[in-house]
Amino acid sequence: MHKSFIPVSPDSHFPIQNLPFGVFKHINTKGKAHIGTAIGEFILDLTYLSDNNFFSVLIPDKEIFRSGNLNSFMSLDKEIRKNFREKLKVLLDENNPVIRDDKKLREKCLYLQKDCEMILPVKIGDYTDFYSSREHATNVGIMFRGKENALMPNWLHLPVGYHGRASSVIISGTKVKRPKGQTKADTEEYPKFGESKLLDFELEMGYFISSGNKLGTNIKVDDALEKVFGLTIVNDWSARDIQKWEYQPLGPFLAKNFATSVSPWIVTLDALEPFKKSNVEQSPEPLPYLKPKNNFTYDIILEVYIKTKKLDIPYLICKSNFKYLYWSIQQQIAHHTITGCNLQTGDLLASGTISGIEPDSFGSMLELTWRGEKPLKLPSGEERKFLQDGDTVIMTAYCQGDGYRIGFGSVESEILPAV
Repeated sequence: MHKSFIPVSPDSHFPIQNLPFGVFKHINTKGKAHIGTAIGEFILDLTYLSDNNFFSVLIPDKEIFRSGNLNSFMSLDKEIRKNFREKLKVLLDENNPVIRDDKKLREKCLYLQKDCEMILPVKIGDYTDFYSSREHATNVGIMFRGKENALMPNWLHLPVGYHGRASSVIISGTKVKRPKGQTKADTEEYPKFGESKLLDFELEMGYFISSGNKLGTNIKVDDALEKVFGLTIVNDWSARDIQKWEYQPLGPFLAKNFATSVSPWIVTLDALEPFKKSNVEQSPEPLPYLKPKNNFTYDIILEVYIKTKKLDIPYLICKSNFKYLYWSIQQQIAHHTITGCNLQTGDLLASGTISGIEPDSFGSMLELTWRGEKPLKLPSGEERKFLQDGDTVIMTAYCQGDGYRIGFGSVESEILPAV
């Protein structure tokens, strides 16, 4: 198996087969954000290497790596980006002495991840959140409408979604303040204003657009993945009580606009290639514009942990998988643009909550506790119906290969009291 000169354990998320992209700061970057790739416990500083002509043949424009975000790099031709990753594999190969045997160079371009501050890697123009897990949509529908009307009539015919708020997308590690808003109890005549009592996480995966389409045109379903740079983990926080009161007739607003957390590393589709698998069977058959020749997804293991002030170590509360999604990335993009809506470099699209069939695979507290009726019992003796102040939610994701993993790292956020 291909190996790096940097030791990488079999359970590391970042072997040489991965090489995800992110943006970081280190004392050696003097406060400037640099572009990097993760390898084992280290970050390889691509901005430094670019400035020193390591990539001048492939990418002569050094400003691409000096911008403090990945947008310019993402917009490059797909073949250039693919060849760039191959160049990185060569530089990091166990048999290549260029960086391996140059101590001064290693000190200037390799930093321990724990010594770096990760930055939001993309300047996000727009954010769209889908609702593409049949199990999740069914669970929520049963809770609020009963089994007979669990799925709305349109759900099996199109990828449902809504436009979110890009300005409140935050990087892992950023603490989240409990939101305030209007809520209304079923027993009360009028709403009240105050902090959300039913704060929840939503386990999702997101993907960043590398290059979009012109206004008035659409992206064909079979061309959609050509427009995707890579995937990241998304925690799309929800204030369930605020949402219950506000969402009709136009859908989520304040219940979703206060924070969306993303993991710092973006894993490319090239790295995920070995983990492709056929998408779930769709019935009724989608309309032609939503029917790709090869409708596939990815086998990505997803886990959610909760850490409280009384828990010594994070406790696993959910294990799901990206493959459970009903509507694929290709179909989401084709539907998003069928009106002529123009996607742009840096746009973030998210899957919606990803739940499986088994109760321990449900991707939200709303489902795990069944609207609070079945509280989670934690090893500390605590119970949780929804999230409390001081709780930290940790999501992680990875594909399991033969003796290696392609991982996404994690997205972690602590909940602060409302102010």
